[in-house]
Amino acid sequence: MANLKEIRNRIGSVSSTMQITSAMKMVSAAKLKKAQDAITAMRPYSDKLTELLQSLSASLDADAGSKFSENREVKKVLIVAITSNRGLCGAFNTNIIKKSTLLAKETYAGKQVEFMAIGKKANDILAKKFKVVSNHSKVYDDLNFDNVAVIAEDLMELFVNGTYDKIDIVYNKFKNAATQIVMTEQFLPIIPVEGEAPNNADYIFEPSKLEIVEELIPKSLKTQLYKGIRDSFASEHGARMTAMHKATDNATELRDQLKLTYNKARQAAITNEILEIVGGAEALNN
Repeated sequence: MANLKEIRNRIGSVSSTMQITSAMKMVSAAKLKKAQDAITAMRPYSDKLTELLQSLSASLDADAGSKFSENREVKKVLIVAITSNRGLCGAFNTNIIKKSTLLAKETYAGKQVEFMAIGKKANDILAKKFKVVSNHSKVYDDLNFDNVAVIAEDLMELFVNGTYDKIDIVYNKFKNAATQIVMTEQFLPIIPVEGEAPNNADYIFEPSKLEIVEELIPKSLKTQLYKGIRDSFASEHGARMTAMHKATDNATELRDQLKLTYNKARQAAITNEILEIVGGAEALNN
């Protein structure tokens, strides 16, 4: 059994760790509320805009079609992996890395796959096994639509000029503080919804449908990417809050066990001292 000083030192160390994890939990909880409100307010707009554009794109297939919906033979694929810049958030980053690796090695096996990292963790880990063409971890320093739009414009340019035939984004979708869902979305080309064209028959478009689509698609793609990063940002704080809550609980349990061990060791030491005193007294009497 460890001596009393060692146990006291361990109790102090665990208590300090518990204070840190508890503080990190409260900070993440405060940030989560703001991030959750932002993504909750944005989702209906983003989903409706995507639905509208998919429907319009489907109606254009017979006529013209858009440069963003051009289906080519898939030879080169770009995967946009969205993670965080920091750790201590459970399996949040690991799940994205695993999913991205699975896509590269199985789903797109035999094709040339490259990565764009949004988040320091994705860049650090994926760069060891794959080619990471760019890293946009600084977007989290000032997360707003304008900064994300620049990244989306780069992605659109890479698709239109033929650098990549398909672009996917992988991110954590925020469900609640304890649950994040790993999502894989096709960013480009635009996926038209089958059978939606007849629904547009009653609409009069001014200007033409093609002009509307060409104007709205870049905005929709920017919104889609911004939503993915916002989802990931909220998920990160939820995952970190949950991880730090569990860490605090584990530290509390360990501290209580150490205190019990300390009390037992202290009681054993006192008992030994009493026995030594009694033994010494008996020896003097004899």
